[in-house]
Amino acid sequence: MRPEKENIAAPDLPPGIPWIGEEPASMPMLTAAGPSLVHFLDFAQLNSIRTLPYVIEWDRRYRDAGLRTIGVQAPRFEFGSDPGVVAAGLERLGVDFPVAIDARRDLWHAYGCEGWPSLFLWSLGGALSWFHFGEGEYAATEEAIQAELREQDALRQDLPPPMDPLRPTDGPGARVMAPSPELFPSDSWERPWIAGVDGEELTVRYEAGSAHATLEGSGEVGLALDGVPIEPVAIAGAGLYDLVRHRRHQSHELVLRPAPGTSIWSVSFAAGVP
Repeated sequence: MRPEKENIAAPDLPPGIPWIGEEPASMPMLTAAGPSLVHFLDFAQLNSIRTLPYVIEWDRRYRDAGLRTIGVQAPRFEFGSDPGVVAAGLERLGVDFPVAIDARRDLWHAYGCEGWPSLFLWSLGGALSWFHFGEGEYAATEEAIQAELREQDALRQDLPPPMDPLRPTDGPGARVMAPSPELFPSDSWERPWIAGVDGEELTVRYEAGSAHATLEGSGEVGLALDGVPIEPVAIAGAGLYDLVRHRRHQSHELVLRPAPGTSIWSVSFAAGVP
């Protein structure tokens, strides 16, 4: 979305905030070198994870052309403020641009974020050029990035066409079915459901194109879909894990049988096509 005003300046980076990767000196210095993309995410939250492949590819495509990309980890769950946990999670996801850990949400509030993910494109010189909250608008966002790069270099001819949609639900005019709402098994996003403490297994009934869980712990999570065992999930560290994917929006019952001590913070669902 284009901003209503043309002179909205980029909030600067708070001093002392932890970084994964090379810390930028400041937003004024970052935007003095070219357009900058600031992407707010949580590495263990579904909508953030679904958007990340686009942001990673834009960084790869346009870094040499002058785009600078930084991420901001705005923790949703307790473990998301731990630099070691965040670094491991980002590495698993293939993120190699710098990411700040905004544990107190200072940047989140300064930017006026409205959820995960929130994305802001700043022009050369630091004026807000484009922003978007949530998933979607991938082609329009990439076109906005290209427009800023052409503004910086009017003779530029080497920019590729925008990415093809990565999923059927991302295409222009795609029809999707609304998924079941996110489930917090402990009835609170502030405390996880712990296997062996809160129960031995967790039964989830849902309608969606896919199901995912934010997990913390080690070992495996056994799964049964509609009473039939399916491939278990191996936990490699705190983060979001795919449980099951469907070709279309469907209704199912999923049973999770985690190793004792495993924390399940949430079970979330993605939209599917009809």
